[in-house]
Amino acid sequence: MTLEIKVLRGPDEITPAIQDIARLRIRVFREWPYIYDGSQENETDYLGHFAKSEDACVGLAIDDGEVIGATTAEPMPDTHEDFRKPFTEAGIPTDKIFYFGESVLLSEHRGRGIGHAFFDLREQAAKDWGATLTAFCAVQRPDEHPLKPDAYRSLDNFWRSRGYQSREDLICHFPWKDLNEAEERYKPLMFWTRKLSQ
Repeated sequence: MTLEIKVLRGPDEITPAIQDIARLRIRVFREWPYIYDGSQENETDYLGHFAKSEDACVGLAIDDGEVIGATTAEPMPDTHEDFRKPFTEAGIPTDKIFYFGESVLLSEHRGRGIGHAFFDLREQAAKDWGATLTAFCAVQRPDEHPLKPDAYRSLDNFWRSRGYQSREDLICHFPWKDLNEAEERYKPLMFWTRKLSQ
């Protein structure tokens, strides 16, 4: 198999990839811990932020011509207000923060170093933009949740190995519909941050 990591910058390059990213998000985020019951329409709307940002960055993992993974990032001032809110409420300026959106990868392609490649390209985009801090958030689920798989392993240790620290003081809330829910509900997501050396 031939693996390619493709980096896209700005609206002209990112817009054509939105539908592929949306399909991946729907498929991958059905898994724990997001258990997301998504639609192509909602995904296209959500991902529009990255397609409109002049300084956004998208990474695609392409294997034998198929998009099997994707990752997104953009300056925090350009992203959804829900994600900015914990920082502004804490009095933390967002003008030097680069927000990392999702990293989604089909399960059969995990363990090939793609996750590290996705962090590398987003961190480079953040440095190019002049960020001093990078941040992403992850959903918080109770251990006793009925849909949690027994064999689930969190990504916390992987994120720590990349230099990220969990921030229990920075919690945002974002709505989506779980597989076992009849309607959208707000879910808590905790931020992880890393200071960048220029």
